[in-house]
Amino acid sequence: MRPRLPLVMLLIALPVWLAVSYGLRYGFMEDPQWVGACAAEATRWECQLRSNLGWLIHFRVMGWAALVTSVIAFFVRGRFGSGLAVLALLFGLPALALYNASLAVFAVVIAGLRLVRAKKA
Repeated sequence: MRPRLPLVMLLIALPVWLAVSYGLRYGFMEDPQWVGACAAEATRWECQLRSNLGWLIHFRVMGWAALVTSVIAFFVRGRFGSGLAVLALLFGLPALALYNASLAVFAVVIAGLRLVRAKKA
């Protein structure tokens, strides 16, 4: 495996993940079709999923998860720390798109700093 391949895959996967997050926001959470359907029939599984996602957004679960994971990743050495930083980005990018930007912006910056930190010789 080439040494740059994981970085290239990460740089491809993160924008796709962000696009999926924005699609979830505008296509599922803010779409008037779903707002009307869930107001009329709240017992549908789609409406329950939308409601639970709304609670996750309200309590900033993804933002806090991203922030805590990125801070831990910043202090952990080696591949495990890098893996935690990628996990923090996977929590942080949807948090940015789903109304948790105040916490997620710090998490994404900290996780990004962890990923680009130079290795000690």
